Order: sequence, then C-alpha cells, then structure tokens
Amino acid sequence: MYVLPSIDLQGGRSRLVWWPGAATGAGTPSDRPAVIAEAFVAQGAPAVHLVDLDGAAQGMPANLDAVGAVARAVARPLQLAGGVDGPDQIRVAFAAGATRVVVPLWAVAEDGAVLAQSIEVAGDWLAVGMDARPESLHGYPWRHRPEPKLEELIDELHEAGVHRFVFSHVGDDGVELMRRLADGLDAEVVVAGGVNSLKGLRRLRDAGVAGVILGEALFTGAVDLGEAVAAVA
Repeated sequence: MYVLPSIDLQGGRSRLVWWPGAATGAGTPSDRPAVIAEAFVAQGAPAVHLVDLDGAAQGMPANLDAVGAVARAVARPLQLAGGVDGPDQIRVAFAAGATRVVVPLWAVAEDGAVLAQSIEVAGDWLAVGMDARPESLHGYPWRHRPEPKLEELIDELHEAGVHRFVFSHVGDDGVELMRRLADGLDAEVVVAGGVNSLKGLRRLRDAGVAGVILGEALFTGAVDLGEAVAAVA
C-alpha cells in the first residue's frame, strides 16, 4: 500500500503550516507548498496529493502557480483534487503540472458524457472521489435516476472505464466496506483522510486498500510520513 501526503492549497499557500520540528522548537515553519512537498518526498512519498480549496469553490483549478511550483520542485506524480469537475478542468490541471486528477462523484454520477470525456482526457490517471457513507448518497439530489446503492454505482463507473476510486469519511466502521470493494473490483481503492495512527494504516493495508491519503495527521505530527511508508511497505 502506498501513502500519499496531502497539501490543502488556499491563496497559493498551504492551508496548514508545516513545522516538522514544532515539538522541539527546531526547524523553520513554512506554508509554501513546494517546500512542504520537498520535505514529504525526502521522507519517502511516492507522489503528492494536492487539494485546491479555492478551485473547489470556483469550479475550476485556481492555485495553478502553486501546482506548478510543486511540479518543478519534486520529481514525483502530482494528484490534484478540487475544481477538477470535467474535461476542461482536467486539461487546465495537467497544463499546470498535475499528472493525476480526482473528479468528484457529483460531477459524473448522472452525466455519462462528462464521465466519458473526462476518461478520454485523463485515462487511467482519473479517479472518482466519493463519500463512502450511505447517508451521503441518500442526501444527493438525484434528478435523472433513482438513488443507487453504493456498490451499484461503483460497478457502473468501473464498467464505464474508471479504474481508481478515492473514498473519504471511511472511519473504523468503513474498513469492511473497503475490504469488500477491494476484493470485488479490478480497480484501485484509495482512502482519503480519517487515519491518525500506524495501526489504522495497517488495517486498511490488510483490507486490500491500494493507497491512503494523509493530510492533517502529518501536519499535526499524529503520523510520521517516513514511519507510515515503512509500516505499510
């Protein structure tokens, strides 16, 4: 299982300040995404996940300079989420330096044309992100179809050509769901957030999850990236 560090981009900076020596007062804090990404790569990150918070609000990637700066600083794949809602936004993300994208479920769940065009642009480097909780699907205002079951929807997306899924809000109760999905799908199952211990990472690895995206847990020091990478190798 791989571990991806996540950086939230807001106003060209990291939403959270990275200060690896905070506990001892050593080192220098930084909110520069490229500096933080370099530190993560030095600790063994195989890729970097970026969340464009401004882009999510605007419906189009907005922190393009920051994405470009990270791309120039690290020789690693960059995965971008936030504002990547269709083929045009994916092209913008790739032009800025991203190499992978996460499209939100709501952007493609009822529009097969947008999904097909997004896959055409991004291919295997497209993932669909979704909230794994049943109440999330129930709360979505399905307009053109009856509310589907989660597994049914995932099967439809997979058959359409989606080979990577990013699930948020998994929690302890969702580990068995991740196990069922990983066992039943010829696709990558990735968990975003909700993990704050090496034990939690190992549980997901043993469940067959392909990758975990860690954000705040790394910034607070709850999880050390180098230890996490080693623990699930």
